[in-house]
Amino acid sequence: MDFDRRPKGRVNQDSTRINEGIRAREVRVISAEGEQLGIMSTDEAIRVAQEQGLDLVEVAAASRPPVCRIMDYGRYKYQLKKKQQGSKKRMAGQTMKEVKLRPKTEVHDYQVKLKHITRFLLEGHKVKVTVRFRGREMAHKDLGMEMLERITKDAGDLATVGSAPLMEGRLLQMVLAPSPKALVIKRAKDEEREKQRAQERAARMAAGDKGKAAAPEPEEDDLDDEEPEDDLDDDDDDEEEEDSDAGDGEDNPAGESPKGAAGQGNIDPA
Repeated sequence: MDFDRRPKGRVNQDSTRINEGIRAREVRVISAEGEQLGIMSTDEAIRVAQEQGLDLVEVAAASRPPVCRIMDYGRYKYQLKKKQQGSKKRMAGQTMKEVKLRPKTEVHDYQVKLKHITRFLLEGHKVKVTVRFRGREMAHKDLGMEMLERITKDAGDLATVGSAPLMEGRLLQMVLAPSPKALVIKRAKDEEREKQRAQERAARMAAGDKGKAAAPEPEEDDLDDEEPEDDLDDDDDDEEEEDSDAGDGEDNPAGESPKGAAGQGNIDPA
């Protein structure tokens, strides 16, 4: 038996054994460059890996002896996670679109449908093309088949047949998938769109910084040198004069002049 009885060491959440978590006494070692280093004891293999600042990872536990590889396990896990995320993102972005036709679809309508199919393929989507038969049209299934063959031909090198035409009841269906060329075009458009967005964001940030720099702060000297507003003072003087005139009118309700009033006051009583 080539297994060690020592306590179980480090095992990751994905059950991958690395370094002291490897329980076999001997392992077949592969270097970080992919070179076969042969069979050696587990302790020696761990020492070789640690001298390089790397980990010893068990990649084939079912082999006898188990196969281990020297690698940066943290970096490997990160790259694997990014790859899985990219795969999920592509799967989420790819949806099934459907285009419906009739066996006797007119030329103009056919061109519109074909344009939709091409656009869907360039966006990275699969397209289900459905030909629906009604009544006596079921006797002319060959017309529907010719329609699907024509679409496949007109789609050209942007489409590959993901599912061959299949008759289900009154529906004749076929699935088209984007070809590698269509995916390359989509990727180029996505990169160009992202580049334009980055340029727009940079332009907005630059404009914002420029606007902040162009707004000067008020200086204290300018505030101290402000001249008094004479117009406001003149208006106050006029209001005071009007008030004094109004006061005189109240003292002489009969409209007598001040001089007359004074003269009457100087008359001696008889």
